[in-house]
This record gives sequence, structure tokens and C-alpha cells, in this order.
Amino acid sequence: MKLLLWDFDETLGYRHGGAWMASLYEVLQHEAPECPATMDELETFTRAGFPWHTPEVPHPHLDSADAWWAALEPVFVDAYLGVGLETKRAHAMARLVRPTYLDLAHWRLYEDAAPTLRALTGAGWTHVILSNHVPELATLVDGLGLSGVFACIFNSALTGYEKPHPEAYRIALRAFPDATARWMIGDSYRADVLGAAAVGIPSVLVHQSHPDANRFAATLAEIPGML
Repeated sequence: MKLLLWDFDETLGYRHGGAWMASLYEVLQHEAPECPATMDELETFTRAGFPWHTPEVPHPHLDSADAWWAALEPVFVDAYLGVGLETKRAHAMARLVRPTYLDLAHWRLYEDAAPTLRALTGAGWTHVILSNHVPELATLVDGLGLSGVFACIFNSALTGYEKPHPEAYRIALRAFPDATARWMIGDSYRADVLGAAAVGIPSVLVHQSHPDANRFAATLAEIPGML
């Protein structure tokens, strides 16, 4: 058995127009169009508080989608307060970030994602997603037409472990003990390359180069040849 662990966001797919900051900004524009704050100004208030900002801290207690999003809501509130909105309005707008972020109309696959996955399936690889993401990741994956492609989706919001935490990887590896070849594919040097290396898995960094990455693919279409 040959196992490929895939990151999702900015690896296989992406949120068109931007992810978190774009979602907060879209809510701001819709709900408070008179506010002159920019997306960059919002970003200054969200540099901490997301689970992946502290991957060394497990969060298995956030064991439902509602609990996970509730833990992030203060981050959103602080961002809206930071750009001058009053408290009641900031809380109301923070609750709108979830449906805005999850709106499938904003999500895209990279154009070479599906062909690359098919080619690798044909070459005998089993695909698994290992991603730091929101609880609804599986719904997004299905909505983008990838239903049935992945043998499993390991999502930090549900496992409680963020890459590069070794346990994030070990959970996935324990599910496939018979794998004779194992690779990680992702766009983050820290989470995907260093995280995989810590548990003895080789990796391919995609879309974003790094001087210390041993293997880099500018496009997903390059990966079958590299493997």
C-alpha cells in the first residue's frame, strides 16, 4: 500500500478572494459598509487565537463544530472591536463569519488537483487528507467534487491536534499500518515539511518554495513524476 497525505487549503484547494481575513472583511463590508477599516487593519487583530497559532497545545475538548467555532468567536469579536465597532455589533458580526467562510461559492480546486489525484490513484496511491482546517472540511471537499477520492480525512478541528504536532501525523499513520510508502504533500514548510520529517515521512512542498525544502513542486501536476 502506498499512502499520500495531502494538506488541503492552498494545496488542493483555496477560498477564492482569501480565507480568514477575507471572510471577516466580507462580513464587515456587508454589515458595516460605513466602516473605513481595511483587510490589513483587521489582520492586525487576528495574529493570535487560531488553534494553528499554537500547534503545541492540543484541543480535543473542542469536540463539536459548534464548540470549535465558539472558541474562535472572541478572535473575530476582537478584530471588529479593534477597528472601532461597538460591542453588540461586533458580537453579531462575529457570528456571521462561519457561514461566510463556509459559503461553497467561494471555494475552488486548483485546476490540476483532480487530474493529479486521478493519475496518482491510477499509479496505486491511496489518498488521505491531513489538514489544519475547520470542522466542515469534509463537506467542502464533497462540494468541490472530490467525494470518494480520499480514504479518510484527518482534520485538526476534529482530532484536536494541529500540524506540525507529531500526534496529528501519528493518528493518520496508525489508521494505515500496512502502508509501505508514505509521503506528505503540502504548502507549509513548518506544518507539512517539518511536521512530516519529525515522524520520518518524506514530503513535497507545493506552490510556495522554501530554501530548506528538499523537494518543491510549483504545480500539483509535477508530483506524479517526482514520486
